[in-house]
Amino acid sequence: QVQLIESGGGSVQAGDSLSLSCADPTRSFSTYVMGWFRQAPGKEREFVAATNWFADPILYGDFVKDRAAISRDITKNTLYLQMHNLNADDTGVYYCAAQWFDQSTQSQWMDPAEYGHWGRGTQVTVSS
Repeated sequence: QVQLIESGGGSVQAGDSLSLSCADPTRSFSTYVMGWFRQAPGKEREFVAATNWFADPILYGDFVKDRAAISRDITKNTLYLQMHNLNADDTGVYYCAAQWFDQSTQSQWMDPAEYGHWGRGTQVTVSS
């Protein structure tokens, strides 16, 4: 049963910005670490950004570090991702994920294999 619902994907031009949302309508993950991952055709799923419900720390993948902002609104049970200055390499399916970590390292937050809850993804296509 999918409990995370992504939205906001679509087709954009290089240099544009986008905003993605991930809703948690059942309020199942409010205290979980939540993150964004993406997967390009023929490539492995890669880490984009993650944070906990304190929003501290906030982690970013190296390729988006200066172009992305992750945030979450606990009152709306929604996780957000904003990305700027998009390029063709940003094309892919963007997934929202959640996981409870009792004790963890930052490397675990960045590993898709550590997450047990996923949305279905939203497609982002960047045209140059």
